[in-house]
Amino acid sequence: MDTTLRLGEPRELLALIPHQLGFRPLDSAVAVSLRPPAGEVGLVVRVDLAALADDETGPRLARGLVAHLDRDGARRCVLALYTDQDPRGLEAHPVHRAAARLREAAQVPLGDVPAWVVTLDGYLALDCDEACCPPGGRPLHELESTQVGARMVLAGSVVAATRDDVARIRRAPVEARRSVARVRRRWEERRAAAAEAGPQATAAWRVGSVEAWRRATDPDVDGRRPASGSPLGRVEAGLADRRVRDAVLVSLVPGTGDLPERAVRGAGLDARADAAVGAAVAAIVDPQVAVRPPDDVRRYEQVLEQVVAHGRDGGQAPALTLLALVSWWRGDGARASVLLDRALAQEAGHRLALLLVDALEAAVPPGWVRAGGEQGPPS
Repeated sequence: MDTTLRLGEPRELLALIPHQLGFRPLDSAVAVSLRPPAGEVGLVVRVDLAALADDETGPRLARGLVAHLDRDGARRCVLALYTDQDPRGLEAHPVHRAAARLREAAQVPLGDVPAWVVTLDGYLALDCDEACCPPGGRPLHELESTQVGARMVLAGSVVAATRDDVARIRRAPVEARRSVARVRRRWEERRAAAAEAGPQATAAWRVGSVEAWRRATDPDVDGRRPASGSPLGRVEAGLADRRVRDAVLVSLVPGTGDLPERAVRGAGLDARADAAVGAAVAAIVDPQVAVRPPDDVRRYEQVLEQVVAHGRDGGQAPALTLLALVSWWRGDGARASVLLDRALAQEAGHRLALLLVDALEAAVPPGWVRAGGEQGPPS
C-alpha cells in the first residue's frame, strides 16, 4: 500500500511503522525514507538502538542506512527511536548518540532529520522541551486512532507484539515429533547405505527425497495439508543434502516442471539441468527474468513450517533458510530476517542463509520488485 505523509503528521508516521515492519519495535532505531514530490513513504529500515549509538559501529551503520535511503530515492528522512523511557535530560542515553550518528551521516544527502521517540508510555519529539511534549510524552493511545492505522487494519494488516513473534513456529506435540523422527532416522540410514553403494544409489535417494517433498506439498482432495509424518521425516532428512535443498528451492518457482527431479538424478549434475537450476534461481533474484511468488506459495511455507515444528532441535537451518527465502521473495523482509537469525544460530556457516543476510543488509528487494512487474518463468 503506497502511503503519502507530510512531515507535520508524526502520529500517522509512527502509527504506520509497526505495520511496515510487521512487529512493534523495541530498543530500536527506525529510519523512514520519504520520497518526492509529496512525501511518499518508501524504505523502512530497523536497526538495534545500541548498535547505532555505539561509538565504533554507529558511524558505519549510520552511513549504511543513509546509503539505503538514498538508493530508495529518499529526499527526506524521519528517524523513530524506540526505548523504555523519556530520554530528555539524560545526556548519556543512547537515543541521543543514535540520533547524532544518523543526522551527521544524513546531513548532505537528506538534510535535517526529525527524530521522534516512542517509549513504553508515550511518544515525543526528541528536540522538544517539556513545554511542547509533556513528561513521558503524549499518550500512546493517540497512535491507535489515526487514519493510516485504520486503513492498515481494514486492509488486513496484523502487527506482532515483538520481532520474534513475526516468525514464531510452535513446536508440534511430542508424539508427533517422535513419529517424524523415526521416519527421519530411517531415511538417514538409507542415505548412509546409498553412499556406500555408489553414486547411482545416492541419486535414487535424492530423487526419493524430492518425491517426498512433492507429496508433502500436494494438497489432498479436501485441499488440506497432508497430516502424515512420513513425508515430513523424509523431507527433513533430504534438506540436509545440498542438492536436495536446491531442488526444493527450484520447485518453488512456477513453470519449472520436473526440473527438481532432473537436478538430483544421475551421478553427476547434467549440464542442461545445471543451467536450468541457475535460471530458476534467477527467476527469484534477477529483475531481468523475475517472476512473482505463485499465488499458492503459502502451501510451501506451511510444509516447511511443519518440518521445523516436527523436526530435530538444532537441525532446522535448511528449512528455516528456505522459509526466509520465500518470505524475502514475498517482500516480508522482517520475517525473513528473524528466520535467518534462527537458521544461523543453528548452523553458523550455512551458505544460502549468509547470502540472504547479505541481500537483506544491502536492502536488495527480490527481482520482481526491482523489475516493477512480472515476466515469464524459466524454461
